[in-house]
Amino acid sequence: MKTWIIMPVKPLLRAKSRLSDVLTPEQREKLAISLLVRNLQLLKDLPQVAGILVVSRDTKVLAIARDHDVTTVQESGQPELNTALLRATEFLKTLHAQSVLILPTDLPLLTVEDIQKIIELGDYAGTVVIAPDRQRDGTNALLVNPPGALTYHYGPASFVHHCDAAQLEGLTLKIYESPSIAIDIDTPEDLLIYREMARQYNMPIIDVLAEEVTE
Repeated sequence: MKTWIIMPVKPLLRAKSRLSDVLTPEQREKLAISLLVRNLQLLKDLPQVAGILVVSRDTKVLAIARDHDVTTVQESGQPELNTALLRATEFLKTLHAQSVLILPTDLPLLTVEDIQKIIELGDYAGTVVIAPDRQRDGTNALLVNPPGALTYHYGPASFVHHCDAAQLEGLTLKIYESPSIAIDIDTPEDLLIYREMARQYNMPIIDVLAEEVTE
């Protein structure tokens, strides 16, 4: 199956604003870049992935993505996330993508196995695969087969909204849950949980997080 990954990335100046109490603006930017690079390196050579599309208004983000040989689209104006994702999906339909997998970049424990299993679950047309965050509120991965079959509902309670939309639109809904994909980094609490889980998984901790967060 020809699956394209879409990675939407906020401008670096706005990155991780909810971490402002524990990280400086420079540290937050470094964290955002480190997460982006980590996941691009993890995913770009997977045989199940036809390509990666990074969508952003930030020219530095786009340059980093191009340095990793992935496709980029620079947003025009200031579209909200669902609009930007719809535009990206329409673009990938012109490339004959059979499915799209939307991933935020702030998944520090994401594994190759997570992506392989999600793509396998979404192998049939008319299928939506959703991976919730650890609180089962947000959507940490969303595969739609075929592209455009599901209306995007990113925002508060997006997991429930995406589940409801899939059922309303008559799509087969599959939920994928794993500790490694459920962790994202938005709050100081997320940072602490990430550090503990990284130790449990014997994974390296991103440099910017080594000393700054007080436990």
